[in-house]
Amino acid sequence: MSQQAGQVGEAGAGTVADGGRCAVYLNPMAQRRAEFEAAGAGLFARLALADGVEAARALVVASEGQDAASRVDLLVIDLERFEQSIDLAALGELVALRRGAPVLLLCPCAGAAWVPALMAFGPASYAITPIEAPALHQAVAGALAAAGADGADAAALRDLLALRTRAGQAVRAAVDSQDLGERLCRALADWPGVLHAALFHLKPDGDLQLDAQHGPEGLSLATLLGRSHGLLQAPLRHAFPGLLAAATGELALLDTLGQAGEPGMADTLRAHGVAMAAGIAIPADGPGMARGALSLLFERARPLSQEDFATLLDVAELAAQGLHGAELALENEQLLARLTYISTTDALTGIANRRHGEELLEKEIRRARRYRVPLALVAFDIDRFKAINDNFGYPVGDVVLRSVADAARAVLRSSDLLVRSGGEEFQIIAPHTSAIDALKMAEKIRLAIEQAEVPGADHVTVSLGVAQLGEQESGDSLVQRVNAALARAKRAGRNCVELAMQ
Repeated sequence: MSQQAGQVGEAGAGTVADGGRCAVYLNPMAQRRAEFEAAGAGLFARLALADGVEAARALVVASEGQDAASRVDLLVIDLERFEQSIDLAALGELVALRRGAPVLLLCPCAGAAWVPALMAFGPASYAITPIEAPALHQAVAGALAAAGADGADAAALRDLLALRTRAGQAVRAAVDSQDLGERLCRALADWPGVLHAALFHLKPDGDLQLDAQHGPEGLSLATLLGRSHGLLQAPLRHAFPGLLAAATGELALLDTLGQAGEPGMADTLRAHGVAMAAGIAIPADGPGMARGALSLLFERARPLSQEDFATLLDVAELAAQGLHGAELALENEQLLARLTYISTTDALTGIANRRHGEELLEKEIRRARRYRVPLALVAFDIDRFKAINDNFGYPVGDVVLRSVADAARAVLRSSDLLVRSGGEEFQIIAPHTSAIDALKMAEKIRLAIEQAEVPGADHVTVSLGVAQLGEQESGDSLVQRVNAALARAKRAGRNCVELAMQ
């Protein structure tokens, strides 16, 4: 059957020769009804074509209580052009009206969410459209044969229970979204019949990414789709069920790969042993796009039962909870990092503030004592900083502070720690550094700051004091000695370095 639209017509009936079966076909488009009548030639002795739910209901009700020759053996609901938000209740009542008698749902790939929704009203078989005549004949025969059959057998139900259990364990054990995706994919790939499983995740910035996949070596969705990021713009976004589900928030299903209209994709999947593909949207917390989708590739085509659909939707809910938890954990980590940064960093210069500097100094003193290595402390402040503020204004004073911090940071080693210890006062904690080496470092800093260009102000200079930690010295004592050396540098005429006395 093609998917070309036609005009809505009146309910009618057409008759074809066969062994006495009677069917009702429902679709609002006249062309779809005509195409089904042609494609179904030889399947039914009597075929009634209904253009609306009420017409189909009247035909089904009229057949009740009739003899076997007049009874409707099969109700075919072609869901093309029906809207789930509008028509679900009416179509569900029509399925319920059958009381278990055969119902066949013809459902577009991107609208496969119809299937579990209508199965909730009563037993139904389904086939994905577009569908060729031989496949349609097989679907009709399957729907008629399924009448009165029991649901999933005990082994299948045990497999579904095991899948739910593994998915729950994956969510509980995951440490982040990447780990969650890998664990869920392994759990899904263990479901009998699944060849490959993948998780697509819509990131907060709107980028749909392939977070994880599990399957045979050589079958890579990144290769098939041509990318692992920006998948909402991928060329196969309209055809691959996993991407369709993520983009639409709905279940997507291909029970034959050719239905996607992408021969290259179908050939590639067949070459890897794939016969059927499904995409299950991972629901969002509220309005808006789905969080992503689960992708399943099956090694053989088979109808999914109501229990199968329910389990897959449950797993998608678990995935949503897991991703939500991972996102909250990441937000908490980022918030904690931000709070830590704010509480330990000087906002103006971006270096450690005084309180954090005191903690760092005590930490380095303990380390120096433990490993018996030298530790030096350098203290410096900006010469005549009050005059800079008075002459050029406080905004320029802020620029001077940032410029001095940047100039000092540029000549320090990665292991050295720069601290703003007061208004225009700074310290450098220098691990593994003796007094002699610290004097050389201080002289480099003095020269770098003297030569630095300061926008809006004259060149600035600093005075520096240097001290090496004594064998039994406390942090307070070290700070007092280095500040005394700094004071001597000021008295000596500024823009110079003084070594602290032991």
